Amino acid sequence: MQTRPLGRTGVQVSPLCLGAMMFGPWGNDDRADSIRIIHAALDAGINFVDSADVYSGGESEEIVGEALRGRRDDVVLATKFFMPMGKDPNHRGGSRRWIIREVENSLRRLGTDHIDLYQVHRPGPDTDVEETLGALTDLVRAGKVRYIGSSSYSGSQIVEAQWAAKDNHFARFVTEQPPYSILVRGIEEDVLATTRRHGMGTLTYSPLAGGWLSGRWRKDAASTPTSAARPGARFDMSIPANQRKLDIVEDLAQLAEQAGMPLIELAIAFVINHPGVTAAIVGPRTMEQLLSYLPAAETTLSADILDRIDEIVAPGVTINPDDNSYGTHELTIGARRR
Repeated sequence: MQTRPLGRTGVQVSPLCLGAMMFGPWGNDDRADSIRIIHAALDAGINFVDSADVYSGGESEEIVGEALRGRRDDVVLATKFFMPMGKDPNHRGGSRRWIIREVENSLRRLGTDHIDLYQVHRPGPDTDVEETLGALTDLVRAGKVRYIGSSSYSGSQIVEAQWAAKDNHFARFVTEQPPYSILVRGIEEDVLATTRRHGMGTLTYSPLAGGWLSGRWRKDAASTPTSAARPGARFDMSIPANQRKLDIVEDLAQLAEQAGMPLIELAIAFVINHPGVTAAIVGPRTMEQLLSYLPAAETTLSADILDRIDEIVAPGVTINPDDNSYGTHELTIGARRR
């Protein structure tokens, strides 16, 4: 599997990044099977693994750490912090107090003395970016973290963080991790241009749009999700945008068939074929899912196929805004000018 530069760090990573969210009770509760999947991904050429402290309450990091014993130096290891890790209101967020404590927990669970890429899982509207960057810089200088990154930051938040790092001589975010798929193309409006302008790597997640582009959910199929089976606005079939997604999936499935590939391969290849994307994070729960993802790493989509995708879903468009992972605090009524 060919590698790509991780922004301007000089580090090379595979175009597929193994996401670890499904390892543990959140997905695959068979620890040994999860480790087999991780080993299979590494054997296939994936050298980039991404987890988070919150995944299965820390168990995902423990599984990753166990799987990487003896192979740690061959892997670019990333994890994240920010989400609640308990009921205590201070066991979360981007404060120095929490970051300095939680990195030690992640290091212990991962069984390593350093994290290659330590990322803020979400921006904290109530925390100064200098507070977060200052703590992360200390971790870099202490050797516990090699690089730092952000996740689900808007274009303006990325710029603010870059300027804060420059003004205060802090370590800067070298990566951004946003959602991106054929159905969720909002980052094409601003985020991708911003990360490229600042020389950042872009690690996109949910290339299959939460399963919508897996090929198993089709119009009038018995397996198609219902609001009762999968609650939430992303799957509420009374919402017109979700009905539209089913129509779009039909068109994409036909396009994939004409191109001679499964819809999964088309969907993931679409993401990693974008020149602004470094790697797509794929999060298999089973070995079968992992094996279905791997061919996309070597797939190049023709201009004709990309043009046809643009006709089906226009660039910059997110079909259902509920599929985005961005917060809404920037758009609250109190922030609008009337």
